[in-house]
Amino acid sequence: MTRKTTSERQIMSQDDIRRALARVAHEILERNRGAQELVLVGIYTRGVLLANRLAANIGQFEGSEVPVGALDINLYRDDLQERSRPVLRPTNIPVAINDKRVVLVDDVLYTGRTIRAAMDALNDFGRPKQVQLAILLDRGHRELPIRADYVGQNIPTATDEVVKVRMEETDGVDRVTIVRSDDFKDSR
Repeated sequence: MTRKTTSERQIMSQDDIRRALARVAHEILERNRGAQELVLVGIYTRGVLLANRLAANIGQFEGSEVPVGALDINLYRDDLQERSRPVLRPTNIPVAINDKRVVLVDDVLYTGRTIRAAMDALNDFGRPKQVQLAILLDRGHRELPIRADYVGQNIPTATDEVVKVRMEETDGVDRVTIVRSDDFKDSR
C-alpha cells in the first residue's frame, strides 16, 4: 500500500521575519542613499504585504513615506495553459514610475519566472530608472538568470519541497515553513 506523508518544519519565525525585513529596509536605504525616488511594488499576494511592511520600516528609519504599489502578473505568466483560470486583481501603482527606482517585492524566489512576468507587467506602467528585487526567501533552483538585490534569508531546498509563507494579515500568523511530501510503501 502506498501512503503519502507530509512533514513540515519551520524555517522562519515571526521574529526572524521582522528582523529580516528591518535589515532589507536598511539595505535598500543604503544602496539608494535614502528613500527619494523610491517606489516599492509588491507582487500579489504576499509580496504586497511585505512591500507595505518594508515601507513602514523605511518610513520609521527615514521619517518619509515611500509609495507602495500592488502588481498583478497573472496575464504575463508563461504557464497560463498549465494553471486553472487565473484570478485577476487590480494593479495599483499610486505614482508614475518613470525615472524612479522601483523595488519589486515578493515572498519567495524560486525559478525566476514570477519575477520575469513582473518585469514584463511593470514595463506597461512606465520606464523606471532602475528595477531592483527584494525577496523574503531565496530557495534556489533558478530556471532564468534572475538574482535578488535584497534577500531576507537564503534557504537551499529540494525541488520536491514546498515553501509556505504565512503572514499575519492573511493567515493569522507570521511564519515560513518547508513542507516535504514523501511517498513510501507500507509492507503490512
